[in-house]
Amino acid sequence: MTDTAGQPHQTGHRTGAAKEPVPAAERGRTTIADGVVEKIAAMAARDVVGVHAMGSGLSRTFGAVRDRVPGGKSVTRGVKAEVGEVQTALDLEIVVEYGVAIPDVTRAVRVNVITAVERMAGLEVVEVNIAVGDVKLPDEEEEEPEPRLQ
Repeated sequence: MTDTAGQPHQTGHRTGAAKEPVPAAERGRTTIADGVVEKIAAMAARDVVGVHAMGSGLSRTFGAVRDRVPGGKSVTRGVKAEVGEVQTALDLEIVVEYGVAIPDVTRAVRVNVITAVERMAGLEVVEVNIAVGDVKLPDEEEEEPEPRLQ
């Protein structure tokens, strides 16, 4: 189409190269809550042979009480995550079984946690700090809080 001067008429459409569509992955933002990463890390750590439990003795005692309340089970006990936009850092506290090589167990936990979090959450894991808070001896009974009198 031309105007009276013989010039191309502007119709409001862009001329030249076609605009490339924006990939679907770039059309919005995904945020992942700390608790999601903590759950992934906790499950991955528990999968390692030699890990008896997660958390310190005190947190396990409180956790045992919380576990008895419907809906109160804490999967993330012993795990703390700091989640940024593309990276995360994790602190774990574990109890190991007596007789295992602690450096081997913590190495396996670190690898398992990094693999699971990076695969599931798509976040780069910059560090996994592990504190071994206790050793479960073969003859030790599980810590159970004393029943409260009402």
